[in-house]
Order: sequence, then structure tokens, then C-alpha cells
Amino acid sequence: MSLHITDPCAVPLSLKSRRRAARDYADMADMTRHDSWETFQQNRPTGRLVLLTTKADQHLWDFKFEPTDTLVMGRESAGVPEDVHNACDAHVKLPMFGAARSLNVAMTAGRAVSEALRQTR
Repeated sequence: MSLHITDPCAVPLSLKSRRRAARDYADMADMTRHDSWETFQQNRPTGRLVLLTTKADQHLWDFKFEPTDTLVMGRESAGVPEDVHNACDAHVKLPMFGAARSLNVAMTAGRAVSEALRQTR
């Protein structure tokens, strides 16, 4: 599994900050940094782009993941720009209950990756 970061990125991703957050696992991440969405699009892995968004109709649990899917997540405060939203092949959301709007992006990413891996093994 690899991690693609598209700038501008608001999260500090220096090796020091990754090690602080991920402990012993920081060096295991296959991370590629792209200077723009356009650069990512030119070099992206094959397969579908699956956007995690509160604006989706389909729930994460009902979505059928494929092994070549790339999960796309935006900023907690604003999501992704419209051109990124439109470029994605599928849009899914993590179902929330009660008055809760959404989880933070790290929690959502963890849940989505876990579900995708559970399905595709």
C-alpha cells in the first residue's frame, strides 16, 4: 500500500513528524509527494479514484472496493476542490448517526482503509 500526498498539504509530513505520529511504522510507509493535483493525475496508480466525502450518497459499508482503488481524502475544513471531486470515479461517505457530521480525516482514513483491505484482502 502506498500513500500519495498532493500539495498544498496542511499536515506536517517531515520524517520527524511522521515518526512522532506513526512511531515504528513511519519508515514502512511508501510515500510519494506530488506538487499539485495535475502532477498526481499524470503519475497516479491505475484503478478507480474513490473519494471519501460527506457529500456522497453511498455508504462506505455498501461500497464494493477493488484491489486497485485509490482512496482520496480532502481537508477536514473544506473537503476537496470541485475539480478533484469531479475527477473521482466514486464517492462514498462514512455513515454518521445522530447530529454528528463527520469524523476527522485520520479516523475516516483509518476506517476506509480498514474496510477496503477487509474486502480485498
